[in-house]
Amino acid sequence: MSAGTTAAAGPGKGRTGPLAWLAIPALVFFLAFAVLPLLGVLLLSFTTWDGIGAISMAGLANWFGIFTDPLMYNALWLTLIIMVVSWLVQTPISLLLGTFTAGNQKYRALLAVLYFLPLLLSSAAIAIAYKALLDPNFGLAEGLGLPVLAQDWLGRPELALFVVIFVIAWQFVPFHTLIYQGGVRQIPKSLYEAAEIDGAGRVKQFFFITLPQLKYTIITSSTLMVVGSLTYFDLVFVLTGGGPGNSTRILALDMYLKGFKANLMGPASAVAVILVAIGLALALLLQRIGGKDNSGSQLEGL
Repeated sequence: MSAGTTAAAGPGKGRTGPLAWLAIPALVFFLAFAVLPLLGVLLLSFTTWDGIGAISMAGLANWFGIFTDPLMYNALWLTLIIMVVSWLVQTPISLLLGTFTAGNQKYRALLAVLYFLPLLLSSAAIAIAYKALLDPNFGLAEGLGLPVLAQDWLGRPELALFVVIFVIAWQFVPFHTLIYQGGVRQIPKSLYEAAEIDGAGRVKQFFFITLPQLKYTIITSSTLMVVGSLTYFDLVFVLTGGGPGNSTRILALDMYLKGFKANLMGPASAVAVILVAIGLALALLLQRIGGKDNSGSQLEGL
């Protein structure tokens, strides 16, 4: 029995070593390009530096300055608005499109390709295109002869922020649609067949089968969506530059303007640390909402 136990344990033990060694390159990469830069930014947040000259210690002055700066709170508020509204817009659209494109009909394959085209474009290219299309003098309003579109979309504070949210949704809905499409295709067809036998229609099947089975997919998509909303610097920078005024000056853009426009690397580093802390807290919160075993299969319990 001892020999059998040893033999049974031997293969498992033998596989553990090589698997651990395979994780070392990823660990080194993570330490070199994630942990060390983050520690450097954290240390830099306690210094005074213009990006060129000597670095001098500033203690907590940068942090006190950040938390008493009205621009920081405005940027935080705008970031939260974009985060919440973009999630409310993207999630139902992505979920419905993902469910729709998970079918096997030929025309759905063509539509799926059209839906995913924005994934091939960079944020900067998309921002430039929309900036031209929304121009009240030379954009869609003039080209199509539709006066209703002749608005100063990017020059009015009450419109600019929602234009940013619309462009973000247009760019990233295809990505999350792809996630939901994969999740729907993993749901056993036997569940839908049983529901049809019981007389359940498409709507009931969606709410009582599809949605519950996509629990972990929704958590994953929401985590990527919410944490990703903290990094929309490039799109906002090209599209509005933070304007008009400070109506679209989100945290990521505020960090850039402080660091590379005002040459205040210390306060900019403090904003960067705040961004990381918010992203980590939101990711952990969403994972907690998903349950203890949020990495489990969505087919668990079937």
